[in-house]
Amino acid sequence: MILPDDGSAGTLVGRAWIPASAGAIAGPSVVAIRAGGVFDLSRDFPTMSGLLERPQPAAAVRAAAGRHVGSVESTRFLAPCDLQVLKAAGVTFASSLLERVIEEQAKGDPAQAAAVRSRVLELLGGSLAGLVPGSAQAMQLKELLVRQNLWSQYLEVGIGPDAEVFTKAPVLSSVGPGAEIGIHPNSEWNNPEPEIVLAVNSRGEVAGVTLGNDVNLRDFEGRSALLLGKAKDNNASCAIGPFIRLFDTSYSIDDMRRCTVHLEVRGQDGFVLRGDSAMAQISRDPLDLVRQTIGRHHQYPDGFMLFLGTMFAPTQDRDHPGGGFTHKLGDIVRISSARLGTLENTVNFSDRIVPWNFGLRDLFANLAARGLLSA
Repeated sequence: MILPDDGSAGTLVGRAWIPASAGAIAGPSVVAIRAGGVFDLSRDFPTMSGLLERPQPAAAVRAAAGRHVGSVESTRFLAPCDLQVLKAAGVTFASSLLERVIEEQAKGDPAQAAAVRSRVLELLGGSLAGLVPGSAQAMQLKELLVRQNLWSQYLEVGIGPDAEVFTKAPVLSSVGPGAEIGIHPNSEWNNPEPEIVLAVNSRGEVAGVTLGNDVNLRDFEGRSALLLGKAKDNNASCAIGPFIRLFDTSYSIDDMRRCTVHLEVRGQDGFVLRGDSAMAQISRDPLDLVRQTIGRHHQYPDGFMLFLGTMFAPTQDRDHPGGGFTHKLGDIVRISSARLGTLENTVNFSDRIVPWNFGLRDLFANLAARGLLSA
């Protein structure tokens, strides 16, 4: 269920928890997903960050034999990144830009969102599609909105020259497929954010692509943008996976630019929500977002994972007219794209999910104990 439509035809790499066996110590390993199942590559690549630093990661993976550890179905997959910083670009699609403005105008109150949405759409002419951020046309629109007392910090990063790029979560804190995802117990208005995630090395080269869920608390962020950290960074609030599809002859960055990300939410109450996010509608090219993240102004020695933003901000009423959408415990969230597979997670409160307690010290201690570190 989690594999791409073309199975293991591409170069798929991930991370998995390999159980102890025959005296070997259990721990996280870089793995390749092939026609014969899952292969442990930790002897060749102790970390995913190190693999992506190779000049040609896909070729390096194909050249590594690895050790067969089981089937896809029997493997416990983790988020497919380890030492990389977890970064996210926001307000990169016109539809989600409008929803951010609505959140701000409604002061985080979902009951006010419908009325605010109507007013904002009327003043903006219904759509911002096709508007190039930083262009002369965008700056003219900015002047108009300032005169209408509608200018917003979200519009600044949505149509201005500088993108919003923030740190989503701590290194190693993201969860993978099958795990629970967390929402803060005090949040009453929240939603998933299905996104494409780029795997970028220290040289700023995009090595591959995966899927992500940038779980968001709309009420927290709507009250104040200064609450972005609390709205975005909670236990298990960052999901990535199932695998990184490395660029090779079967899949390129142009394939990513043309792809569509699908979202399905199924609640225990029978509620079903579906939506799509077409990368062709992104307002900033993904490579521009990479350039705004890394360069002479900022370096990432271990690389980074970059969420590209979502066009899908759910507004479908769930409980009553005008109430909009928010998560309920037990919601099953499925984020998928034909060539990237499916990332599925179940919603729970962040304080009920197993605490994150495997950090960098634990990772390096584990790698050392397994004899995977060299001078």
